[in-house]
Amino acid sequence: MSTSTRLLSPSLLSWLRCFDAAARHGSFTRAAEDLCVSQGAVSQQVKQLEQWLGRPLLLRSPRALTLTPEGRLLGRVLRESLQSIENTLADLRQESEGQPVTMSCAPSFAMAWLTPRLGTFFQKHPQIDLRVQAEFHALDRGRMLRDGVDAAVRFDLGNYPDLHACELLSEWLVPVASPAFLAAHPALATPQGLTGTMLLHDFSPWEGASTHAEWAHWFAHMGLPPPDWTLGRTYNLAMLAQSAACAGQGVALGRTALVMDDVAAGRLVPLFGCRVPAQASYMFVRARQPSRVLDAIEQWLLAQAQAFEEQRQGLLQTLALRSTQSA
Repeated sequence: MSTSTRLLSPSLLSWLRCFDAAARHGSFTRAAEDLCVSQGAVSQQVKQLEQWLGRPLLLRSPRALTLTPEGRLLGRVLRESLQSIENTLADLRQESEGQPVTMSCAPSFAMAWLTPRLGTFFQKHPQIDLRVQAEFHALDRGRMLRDGVDAAVRFDLGNYPDLHACELLSEWLVPVASPAFLAAHPALATPQGLTGTMLLHDFSPWEGASTHAEWAHWFAHMGLPPPDWTLGRTYNLAMLAQSAACAGQGVALGRTALVMDDVAAGRLVPLFGCRVPAQASYMFVRARQPSRVLDAIEQWLLAQAQAFEEQRQGLLQTLALRSTQSA
């Protein structure tokens, strides 16, 4: 056995994997989330690598990790090597029409928009075994390959340098409340009547978003001073905030893709006759290599998004008309 082979022991490979994640994220906590292990395990593995090398690779501080010059060198070489391995594995992986295809999807979008439409996909493509799993963690090429994820739909800002990504839907933000809540709060005749205690928040609308990002964006776009954010109720899914609004518990900031059915059924009422363009969009992401199966999924999603966009115009025109009438 050669010396180079002996060097790359299972333990060393594990240490390198943890160091790569810590170097990329600048945080043991985020590296642990990426690798689905504990923060302590990542920290310990990196420490063992440093002891084996006899030199530090990361400078620890309470707020962040900083690479030493040696850490930057190893991090760059390791990332290039792992990227090359990931690309080769993706290219060698055989595609088969009978092989299950896993698509990771933002939970609220999966429940409110995707699932009701999937029947038409299976009718059109009965040979494709598409499996949807609801998740909202950040993705990159390496994580998709490790997790066996073939494609994904995310609501975010669309930064995917190592993946093929296309925008499925832009979004509009519309405050919504139940008819009963609206009747009990006549001050909601104007945006100025919206107080912090009424707000229902999705406090994590996309990976890396600031707390209360969507409501803060809405108030800024409307030229209104922000309320006291601590007075509202918070949820980690848009659909949870929307369900609370349906139950008469407050005002949610609805995304049109999620609230259209509730508005049409009369369970929710759009407020103020206004809409604000969202910062994020619904993105479809997949590996860059050719794939007949993923091409079919992407084209079906784009066709469904176009049909929805045409339906959505009715709601947006109604809001514009209300705004004109109230002016």
